Formats: sequence, structure tokens, C-alpha cells
Amino acid sequence: MRVTNSFLKLVVSTAICTTMVAAHAADDGLITKPSRYPVKETVSRFEAAIKEREAVGFTVFTEIDHAAAANKFGLDLRPRTVIVFGNPKLGTPVMVKTPLLAIDVPPKALVWEDDQGKVWLSYNSADYLYKTIYPRHGLAAPPTTAPFAKALDEMSDYATK
Repeated sequence: MRVTNSFLKLVVSTAICTTMVAAHAADDGLITKPSRYPVKETVSRFEAAIKEREAVGFTVFTEIDHAAAANKFGLDLRPRTVIVFGNPKLGTPVMVKTPLLAIDVPPKALVWEDDQGKVWLSYNSADYLYKTIYPRHGLAAPPTTAPFAKALDEMSDYATK
């Protein structure tokens, strides 16, 4: 096979674009963890981890099954389930002062299956919530994001490991 200059340029351009996308993905505020469980079990485990924190105010609000919705219209979609969760004790007072915050919170997690059948759990980082979402609504970030970051990490680890 003869490698042409045009083909070589295409390969290099593709590699550069792929690298740029991968680098951007690392800085976009999303945390994505591989799960060793199927989608339904990962969802159940994540929701169980949230419910273990009900005493401090965490709750699961709802679950959105995108694949089931697509199926209703004769469309195929690999499993994609969004879990909407949060802590009304913390979020409600902020939303009372800033109603438009409700467009961006409560937080969500996505459990999804890629084209190879691998299951993943993705969610916005605590830093993204407090340093990007809050300022969008004119709110100051709390002095530390560590407690929420720790809770997200623990809940997602329980769901995936």
C-alpha cells in the first residue's frame, strides 16, 4: 500500500483532533468512572449510596431512562440512565434566593453503556458545580468544595467498584 501525503495529513489531523478532544474532556468538569457492573446494577448501587445519606438530607428525585424513551418511538439507544439527586436541605435555601439556579441543579449522574458494552458513570464535579454553575447565577462558591466532592466520590465508587 502506498501512503500518500494527503493520507498522512489526514492521519495526523485526526490524531491532533482526537488528542484535543481527550484533553478537553479532562478539563470539562465531568468525572467519568468505569463500572464493573451492568447499567441497572450501577444505577441501583448509586441510588443506594445516595439513600444511605438520607439522614444528612440527600435524596433521589427521579430517574430518566433515555433508552426506554427512545424505544417508545422505535429508536435504538444503548442504555443511558440519568439519576437526579441532591440535598434539599442545602439546595432549597439557595434556590429561594436565586430561582434560576433550578435550571442547573439538582445534580445529575449518568450511567451509560458505550458501543463496546462497557458501563460508565459520569457526573459533574463539585468544583464545576460551585465554580462554574454557581457563578453563572451570581452566587459565590462555598469556602470549600471538599465535603461534596468527597460524598460524590464515595457514592460513585460504591456504584462502580
